[in-house]
Amino acid sequence: MQHNPSPQDSPEQEKPTGRRRRRVLIGCGVLATGALALLGGGAYLLENAYNDGVKRIAGAMPERSGRPVSTGRGENWLLIGSDRRSDMPSMGARSDTIMLVHLSGRDGRVSVVAIPRDSWVPIPGHGSGKINAAFSYGGPKLLIRTVEQLTSVRVDHYAALDFGGFVKMTDALGGVDVTVEKRTYDPMHNRTWPAGHQHLNGVEALDFVRQRWNLPGGDLDRIKRQQAFLHALAGKALDTRNPLKIDRFIRAATHSVTVDDSVTAGTLRGLAARLLKTPLMEYLTAPVDRFASRGGQSVVLLDKAAGDELFADVRGDRVGDFVARNGAANSVGTVR
Repeated sequence: MQHNPSPQDSPEQEKPTGRRRRRVLIGCGVLATGALALLGGGAYLLENAYNDGVKRIAGAMPERSGRPVSTGRGENWLLIGSDRRSDMPSMGARSDTIMLVHLSGRDGRVSVVAIPRDSWVPIPGHGSGKINAAFSYGGPKLLIRTVEQLTSVRVDHYAALDFGGFVKMTDALGGVDVTVEKRTYDPMHNRTWPAGHQHLNGVEALDFVRQRWNLPGGDLDRIKRQQAFLHALAGKALDTRNPLKIDRFIRAATHSVTVDDSVTAGTLRGLAARLLKTPLMEYLTAPVDRFASRGGQSVVLLDKAAGDELFADVRGDRVGDFVARNGAANSVGTVR
Protein backbone atom coordinates (compact mmCIF):
# COMPACT_ATOMS: atom_id res chain seq x y z
CA MET A 1 0.00 0.00 0.00
CA GLN A 2 1.50 3.38 -1.04
CA HIS A 3 0.66 6.15 1.44
CA ASN A 4 2.81 9.05 0.30
CA PRO A 5 3.52 10.84 -2.98
CA SER A 6 7.10 9.55 -2.79
CA PRO A 7 8.31 6.30 -1.22
CA GLN A 8 8.93 6.38 2.49
CA ASP A 9 12.44 5.84 3.71
CA SER A 10 13.03 2.54 5.44
CA PRO A 11 14.17 2.41 9.08
CA GLU A 12 17.90 2.45 9.63
CA GLN A 13 19.80 -0.54 10.93
CA GLU A 14 20.88 1.07 14.17
CA LYS A 15 24.16 0.66 15.96
CA PRO A 16 24.23 0.81 19.77
CA THR A 17 25.16 4.51 19.59
CA GLY A 18 22.08 5.17 17.48
CA ARG A 19 19.89 3.47 20.04
CA ARG A 20 21.38 5.59 22.83
CA ARG A 21 20.62 8.78 20.91
CA ARG A 22 17.01 7.82 20.38
CA ARG A 23 16.50 7.51 24.12
CA VAL A 24 16.51 11.29 24.60
CA LEU A 25 15.15 12.49 21.27
CA ILE A 26 11.77 13.40 22.58
CA GLY A 27 13.44 14.96 25.58
CA CYS A 28 14.51 17.62 23.09
CA GLY A 29 11.57 17.58 20.72
CA VAL A 30 8.41 16.52 22.48
CA LEU A 31 9.44 18.17 25.69
CA ALA A 32 12.88 19.73 25.78
CA THR A 33 12.87 19.60 29.54
CA GLY A 34 13.38 15.84 29.37
CA ALA A 35 17.06 16.70 29.14
CA LEU A 36 16.99 17.37 32.88
CA ALA A 37 17.67 13.71 33.39
CA LEU A 38 21.09 14.11 31.81
CA LEU A 39 22.30 15.74 35.00
CA GLY A 40 21.51 12.73 37.18
CA GLY A 41 21.13 13.52 40.85
CA GLY A 42 22.15 17.14 40.32
CA ALA A 43 19.10 17.67 38.15
CA TYR A 44 16.81 17.21 41.12
CA LEU A 45 18.53 20.05 42.98
CA LEU A 46 18.16 22.32 39.96
CA GLU A 47 14.64 21.18 39.12
CA ASN A 48 12.87 24.23 40.54
CA ALA A 49 15.10 26.62 38.63
CA TYR A 50 14.56 24.77 35.35
CA ASN A 51 10.86 24.24 36.02
CA ASP A 52 10.38 27.97 36.51
CA GLY A 53 11.65 28.51 32.98
CA VAL A 54 8.88 26.38 31.44
CA LYS A 55 5.89 28.47 30.42
CA ARG A 56 2.41 27.10 31.11
CA ILE A 57 -0.80 28.17 29.45
CA ALA A 58 -4.17 27.91 31.16
CA GLY A 59 -7.08 26.63 29.10
CA ALA A 60 -4.96 24.93 26.44
CA MET A 61 -6.88 21.66 26.74
CA PRO A 62 -10.47 21.43 25.41
CA GLU A 63 -13.47 20.82 27.64
CA ARG A 64 -14.18 17.17 28.34
CA SER A 65 -17.43 16.83 26.41
CA GLY A 66 -17.27 15.65 22.82
CA ARG A 67 -13.68 14.41 23.04
CA PRO A 68 -12.46 10.87 22.26
CA VAL A 69 -12.49 8.50 25.21
CA SER A 70 -9.05 7.59 26.49
CA THR A 71 -8.19 3.93 25.92
CA GLY A 72 -5.77 3.98 28.82
CA ARG A 73 -3.18 2.38 26.56
CA GLY A 74 -0.19 4.67 26.70
CA GLU A 75 -0.05 8.46 26.70
CA ASN A 76 -0.43 10.96 23.86
CA TRP A 77 1.18 14.39 23.56
CA LEU A 78 0.50 16.96 20.87
CA LEU A 79 3.74 18.76 20.05
CA ILE A 80 3.81 21.85 17.88
CA GLY A 81 6.75 23.85 16.63
CA SER A 82 6.06 27.53 16.17
CA ASP A 83 8.15 29.82 14.00
CA ARG A 84 6.93 32.95 15.74
CA ARG A 85 9.72 34.80 17.51
CA SER A 86 7.91 35.51 20.72
CA ASP A 87 7.97 34.60 24.38
CA MET A 88 4.60 32.94 23.90
CA PRO A 89 5.04 30.34 21.14
CA SER A 90 1.80 28.64 22.14
CA MET A 91 -0.22 31.60 20.91
CA GLY A 92 1.76 32.32 17.78
CA ALA A 93 0.08 32.94 14.44
CA ARG A 94 1.23 29.64 12.93
CA SER A 95 1.95 26.07 13.92
CA ASP A 96 4.67 25.09 11.49
CA THR A 97 5.16 21.60 12.89
CA ILE A 98 2.42 19.35 14.26
CA MET A 99 3.36 16.00 15.77
CA LEU A 100 1.26 13.50 17.68
CA VAL A 101 3.55 11.60 20.03
CA HIS A 102 2.46 8.26 21.47
CA LEU A 103 4.24 6.87 24.52
CA SER A 104 3.46 3.17 24.57
CA GLY A 105 2.06 1.66 27.73
CA ARG A 106 2.91 -1.82 26.52
CA ASP A 107 6.52 -2.01 25.35
CA GLY A 108 8.05 1.38 26.14
CA ARG A 109 8.45 2.52 22.53
CA VAL A 110 7.84 6.13 21.49
CA SER A 111 6.14 6.90 18.17
CA VAL A 112 6.18 10.37 16.61
CA VAL A 113 3.54 10.94 13.92
CA ALA A 114 3.96 14.19 11.99
CA ILE A 115 0.82 15.70 10.48
CA PRO A 116 1.67 17.95 7.50
CA ARG A 117 0.73 21.53 8.31
CA ASP A 118 -1.06 21.93 4.94
CA SER A 119 -3.30 18.89 5.52
CA TRP A 120 -6.84 19.73 4.38
CA VAL A 121 -9.13 18.72 7.24
CA PRO A 122 -12.41 19.67 8.92
CA ILE A 123 -11.87 22.34 11.58
CA PRO A 124 -14.65 22.49 14.20
CA GLY A 125 -16.72 25.61 13.66
CA HIS A 126 -14.77 26.72 10.59
CA GLY A 127 -15.52 24.26 7.81
CA SER A 128 -12.53 22.70 6.07
CA GLY A 129 -9.07 24.25 5.90
CA LYS A 130 -5.39 23.65 6.41
CA ILE A 131 -4.83 22.07 9.79
CA ASN A 132 -2.46 24.82 10.94
CA ALA A 133 -5.29 27.34 10.41
CA ALA A 134 -6.95 25.77 13.46
CA PHE A 135 -4.09 27.13 15.52
CA SER A 136 -4.58 30.59 14.02
CA TYR A 137 -8.34 30.50 14.64
CA GLY A 138 -8.34 29.22 18.20
CA GLY A 139 -4.87 28.47 19.54
CA PRO A 140 -3.94 25.12 21.08
CA LYS A 141 -7.47 24.29 22.21
CA LEU A 142 -8.93 24.33 18.70
CA LEU A 143 -5.88 22.60 17.23
CA ILE A 144 -6.23 19.79 19.77
CA ARG A 145 -9.93 19.44 18.97
CA THR A 146 -9.10 19.34 15.25
CA VAL A 147 -6.43 16.65 15.71
CA GLU A 148 -8.70 14.61 17.96
CA GLN A 149 -11.52 14.82 15.41
CA LEU A 150 -9.14 13.75 12.64
CA THR A 151 -7.55 10.84 14.51
CA SER A 152 -10.05 9.86 17.23
CA VAL A 153 -6.98 9.79 19.51
CA ARG A 154 -7.33 11.43 22.92
CA VAL A 155 -4.61 14.05 23.52
CA ASP A 156 -3.41 13.94 27.12
CA HIS A 157 -0.90 16.83 27.07
CA TYR A 158 0.20 19.70 24.88
CA ALA A 159 3.67 21.17 24.33
CA ALA A 160 4.89 23.95 22.04
CA LEU A 161 8.51 24.48 21.07
CA ASP A 162 9.60 27.87 19.75
CA PHE A 163 11.82 27.42 16.69
CA GLY A 164 13.78 30.49 17.74
CA GLY A 165 15.00 28.50 20.72
CA PHE A 166 16.77 26.10 18.37
CA VAL A 167 19.51 28.69 17.91
CA LYS A 168 20.47 28.87 21.59
CA MET A 169 19.93 25.16 22.18
CA THR A 170 22.20 24.24 19.28
CA ASP A 171 24.91 26.77 20.12
CA ALA A 172 24.88 25.70 23.77
CA LEU A 173 26.09 22.28 22.61
CA GLY A 174 28.63 23.58 20.11
CA GLY A 175 26.52 22.74 17.05
CA VAL A 176 25.00 19.53 15.68
CA ASP A 177 25.68 17.22 12.73
CA VAL A 178 23.31 16.11 9.95
CA THR A 179 23.76 14.43 6.59
CA VAL A 180 22.24 15.85 3.39
CA GLU A 181 21.60 13.47 0.50
CA LYS A 182 21.90 15.92 -2.41
CA ARG A 183 23.09 19.50 -2.92
CA THR A 184 20.13 21.82 -2.39
CA TYR A 185 19.65 25.58 -2.67
CA ASP A 186 17.18 27.37 -0.40
CA PRO A 187 16.05 30.59 -2.16
CA MET A 188 14.09 31.78 0.88
CA HIS A 189 17.20 31.96 3.08
CA ASN A 190 19.78 32.23 0.28
CA ARG A 191 21.61 29.20 1.57
CA THR A 192 23.12 26.23 -0.26
CA TRP A 193 23.41 22.86 1.45
CA PRO A 194 26.21 20.73 -0.07
CA ALA A 195 25.69 17.00 -0.24
CA GLY A 196 27.19 15.06 2.65
CA HIS A 197 27.98 15.69 6.28
CA GLN A 198 27.03 19.12 7.69
CA HIS A 199 27.98 20.70 11.01
CA LEU A 200 25.29 23.26 11.90
CA ASN A 201 25.50 26.19 14.27
CA GLY A 202 22.30 27.62 15.71
CA VAL A 203 21.39 29.96 12.84
CA GLU A 204 22.17 27.26 10.27
CA ALA A 205 20.06 24.75 12.17
CA LEU A 206 17.10 27.13 12.15
CA ASP A 207 17.39 27.60 8.38
CA PHE A 208 17.74 23.83 7.99
CA VAL A 209 14.44 23.02 9.74
CA ARG A 210 12.59 25.86 7.99
CA GLN A 211 13.40 24.95 4.39
CA ARG A 212 10.62 23.65 2.17
CA TRP A 213 11.45 25.27 -1.19
CA ASN A 214 13.47 23.20 -3.70
CA LEU A 215 12.82 20.00 -1.77
CA PRO A 216 11.12 17.39 -3.99
CA GLY A 217 8.63 16.44 -1.28
CA GLY A 218 8.05 20.02 -0.12
CA ASP A 219 6.70 20.02 3.41
CA LEU A 220 7.01 16.23 3.65
CA ASP A 221 10.78 16.52 3.22
CA ARG A 222 10.77 19.45 5.63
CA ILE A 223 9.21 17.18 8.25
CA LYS A 224 12.05 14.69 7.81
CA ARG A 225 14.61 17.49 8.18
CA GLN A 226 13.02 18.54 11.46
CA GLN A 227 13.07 14.98 12.74
CA ALA A 228 16.72 14.60 11.66
CA PHE A 229 17.66 17.79 13.49
CA LEU A 230 15.93 16.74 16.71
CA HIS A 231 17.67 13.37 16.48
CA ALA A 232 21.06 15.08 16.07
CA LEU A 233 20.39 17.56 18.87
CA ALA A 234 19.43 14.79 21.27
CA GLY A 235 22.49 12.75 20.35
CA LYS A 236 24.77 15.68 21.02
CA ALA A 237 23.06 16.39 24.35
CA LEU A 238 23.50 12.79 25.42
CA ASP A 239 27.19 12.72 24.46
CA THR A 240 28.00 16.01 26.20
CA ARG A 241 29.78 15.63 29.53
CA ASN A 242 30.54 19.30 30.17
CA PRO A 243 28.14 20.40 32.97
CA LEU A 244 28.25 24.06 31.90
CA LYS A 245 27.20 23.15 28.36
CA ILE A 246 24.44 20.91 29.67
CA ASP A 247 23.18 23.66 31.97
CA ARG A 248 23.12 26.20 29.10
CA PHE A 249 21.32 23.69 26.89
CA ILE A 250 18.64 22.91 29.46
CA ARG A 251 18.04 26.57 30.24
CA ALA A 252 17.71 27.38 26.54
CA ALA A 253 15.39 24.43 26.05
CA THR A 254 13.09 25.14 28.98
CA HIS A 255 12.77 28.80 28.00
CA SER A 256 11.64 27.68 24.53
CA VAL A 257 8.85 25.39 25.74
CA THR A 258 5.22 26.05 26.61
CA VAL A 259 3.00 23.30 28.05
CA ASP A 260 -0.59 22.97 29.22
CA ASP A 261 -1.14 23.83 32.86
CA SER A 262 -1.76 20.22 33.89
CA VAL A 263 1.94 19.45 33.31
CA THR A 264 3.69 19.61 36.67
CA ALA A 265 7.37 19.38 37.58
CA GLY A 266 6.67 15.78 38.58
CA THR A 267 5.16 15.12 35.15
CA LEU A 268 8.32 16.40 33.52
CA ARG A 269 10.58 14.40 35.83
CA GLY A 270 8.61 11.22 35.16
CA LEU A 271 8.60 11.87 31.43
CA ALA A 272 12.35 12.39 31.41
CA ALA A 273 12.94 9.13 33.26
CA ARG A 274 10.63 7.31 30.87
CA LEU A 275 12.23 8.72 27.73
CA LEU A 276 15.73 7.86 28.80
CA LYS A 277 14.68 4.22 29.15
CA THR A 278 12.72 3.88 25.91
CA PRO A 279 13.93 0.85 23.91
CA LEU A 280 12.71 2.12 20.54
CA MET A 281 11.95 5.41 18.85
CA GLU A 282 10.17 5.66 15.50
CA TYR A 283 9.18 8.55 13.24
CA LEU A 284 6.24 8.57 10.87
CA THR A 285 4.26 10.97 8.69
CA ALA A 286 0.47 10.73 8.59
CA PRO A 287 -0.33 8.84 5.34
CA VAL A 288 -0.73 11.20 2.40
CA ASP A 289 -2.84 10.63 -0.70
CA ARG A 290 -1.72 13.53 -2.91
CA PHE A 291 -1.03 17.23 -3.23
CA ALA A 292 -3.95 19.30 -4.47
CA SER A 293 -5.43 22.79 -4.66
CA ARG A 294 -8.37 24.14 -2.68
CA GLY A 295 -9.54 27.72 -3.14
CA GLY A 296 -6.25 28.68 -4.77
CA GLN A 297 -4.23 27.16 -1.92
CA SER A 298 -1.76 24.31 -2.25
CA VAL A 299 -2.88 21.63 0.19
CA VAL A 300 -2.11 18.07 1.24
CA LEU A 301 -4.91 15.51 1.02
CA LEU A 302 -4.48 12.74 3.56
CA ASP A 303 -5.06 9.06 2.78
CA LYS A 304 -8.16 8.40 4.88
CA ALA A 305 -8.07 4.60 4.77
CA ALA A 306 -4.39 4.37 5.67
CA GLY A 307 -4.76 7.12 8.26
CA ASP A 308 -7.67 5.32 9.91
CA GLU A 309 -5.49 2.21 10.07
CA LEU A 310 -2.57 4.10 11.63
CA PHE A 311 -4.59 5.98 14.22
CA ALA A 312 -6.51 2.84 15.18
CA ASP A 313 -3.12 1.33 15.97
CA VAL A 314 -2.20 4.43 17.99
CA ARG A 315 -5.39 4.02 20.02
CA GLY A 316 -4.70 0.32 20.44
CA ASP A 317 -1.03 0.89 21.38
CA ARG A 318 0.08 -1.10 18.33
CA VAL A 319 2.03 1.44 16.24
CA GLY A 320 4.85 -1.04 15.76
CA ASP A 321 2.42 -3.35 13.97
CA PHE A 322 1.52 -0.57 11.52
CA VAL A 323 5.20 0.14 10.82
CA ALA A 324 5.90 -3.57 10.26
CA ARG A 325 2.95 -3.98 7.88
CA ASN A 326 3.57 -0.84 5.84
CA GLY A 327 7.28 -0.01 6.13
CA ALA A 328 6.13 3.45 7.09
CA ALA A 329 8.95 4.76 9.29
CA ASN A 330 11.01 7.78 8.22
CA SER A 331 14.80 7.62 8.27
CA VAL A 332 16.64 10.40 10.09
CA GLY A 333 20.16 9.45 9.10
CA THR A 334 20.20 11.11 5.66
CA VAL A 335 17.65 13.63 4.40
CA ARG A 336 17.07 15.83 1.36
